[in-house]
Amino acid sequence: MEKSDQAFRENSASNGGTTSFGYKEVKVEEKETLVGEVFKRVAGSYDIMNDVMSGGLHRLWKDRLIEVLRPAPGSLHLDVAGGTGDVAFRVLESMRLQEKSCLNVSGKGSVIVFDINAAMLDEGRKRASARGVAQDSMQWIEGNAERLPFDDNSIDSYTICEPPSASGQPIAQTVKARIAPAAYMFVLNEKIRQANAHGEKILPRTAFGLRNCTHIDVVLRDAYRVLKPGGRFLCMEFSHVHDPFLQQLYDIHSFHIIPAMGQAIAGDRESYQYLVESIRKFPTQEKLSQMMASAGMRNVSYENLVGGVVAIHSGFKL
Repeated sequence: MEKSDQAFRENSASNGGTTSFGYKEVKVEEKETLVGEVFKRVAGSYDIMNDVMSGGLHRLWKDRLIEVLRPAPGSLHLDVAGGTGDVAFRVLESMRLQEKSCLNVSGKGSVIVFDINAAMLDEGRKRASARGVAQDSMQWIEGNAERLPFDDNSIDSYTICEPPSASGQPIAQTVKARIAPAAYMFVLNEKIRQANAHGEKILPRTAFGLRNCTHIDVVLRDAYRVLKPGGRFLCMEFSHVHDPFLQQLYDIHSFHIIPAMGQAIAGDRESYQYLVESIRKFPTQEKLSQMMASAGMRNVSYENLVGGVVAIHSGFKL
């Protein structure tokens, strides 16, 4: 399967294949670079923007992801697009809590954080050290989700997600989320000004989730390959709203408010326009479920959060 996927990637590039970059069609071989440039431009304020865009809801979404996953004690978990380890730290904490109450665990579980962005991984290592996480509990590996450097049938559980997320202790976390929006924006901008004045570097959690991958089907097949029989795959991504009224509000927020906030906070309307467009081009819940099944996964299901603004997709290797 690995050779056929490699041939597929090479053929799609050599034959002038195209893929979506937001609402634009670009050459297959260009997308990874283009997406990387977007996240490089917004890196200084991405976590702040994410807190603003989600109203802090990303924390609840990630809590729900861990509830659904329920990582087994003593297991090996792979967190793809793991960035600075925001989800991985939660997975490891959940494992440790279960291991304390389980008497029949032969060894402690561990987590692999896998990301294409080396800067995010370096920041994650620092945070793991600051938290006192043992090196054998968490590994940080750079690479592409389409070509995982792991053996077949070696991973107990796998997550890939790019919900709005703050890295570490975001500046926005110091702002009371329930104050008036205008005051919220004023305080955020003041925090950004202070950070810039002190030369602080603010990193996003991650640069690549599933919707930013060039060949989603290849990512899914490689996820299936590395999972052990009985292993579970979970993807949490922005998705599609079906309720007409909520859809209208969501469109206004997405296409008018978010780009405007990107300009005001990050000085970059275009990059945040891409982020919005990439969400709309991402497969629907039903389509992604079909793709997961085509990759070999069974008992495929999904759970909508906030009416489909975000969806958690689940599948097993049986």
